[in-house]
Amino acid sequence: MFTHKNFSLEELNTETIDGKRFYVTPQGKLPSITTVLSILSRDAIKKWRQRVGEAEANKISTKASRRGTNVHAMCEHYINNDLDAKKYLPNDRETFNSLKPVLDEHLDNIYAQEVPLWSSYLGVAGRVDCIAEWDGKLSVIDFKTSRKLKKKEYISNYFQQCAAYAVMWEERTGIPINKIVVVIAVDGEEPQVFEEKRDNYIYECVETIARYRKEQSGNYTS
Repeated sequence: MFTHKNFSLEELNTETIDGKRFYVTPQGKLPSITTVLSILSRDAIKKWRQRVGEAEANKISTKASRRGTNVHAMCEHYINNDLDAKKYLPNDRETFNSLKPVLDEHLDNIYAQEVPLWSSYLGVAGRVDCIAEWDGKLSVIDFKTSRKLKKKEYISNYFQQCAAYAVMWEERTGIPINKIVVVIAVDGEEPQVFEEKRDNYIYECVETIARYRKEQSGNYTS
């Protein structure tokens, strides 16, 4: 059983504009950090879709999205101490079961899950997977799924996302977080766990946000 701190934050509405997600905040409509960081993988995804064909790419993407959603949901319910695993397909349960020992060993004292956050400093918003203690240190924790093992140098966008959440959390709560953790469930492999410091990636994140704003010609808020 995980211990919960019962930390609550105000819910935010979202809007989709030209295929991009925005959060409606007291500062106005701010782009999702996921939308912003998607510019980092845009070219690679385009090349991949051209290589495998649109039909196959859509099939793979739909399957990956469904699995990712289900595994995220299982993690959320498990951490909330209310998981009913029988509701999920066997392959999703198998993926989650690879993560379960990692969560049991490292995670406790849950501050928040799937809560919306936003930052006036960064000008972005998002919904964080989990804020909790990882090996006793308050951390931003993000869950991912993958068909193959990831090299750390290729997932800067994951770390930038977590760094942004850490800044958002501190702005909204006054509680600083410097540790970020990315947990990846990989098909047929042991989960990958990457631990980093917020300050190693927040400046890259700021640069990515600036690039996004430039591409949007100043229309990223309203």
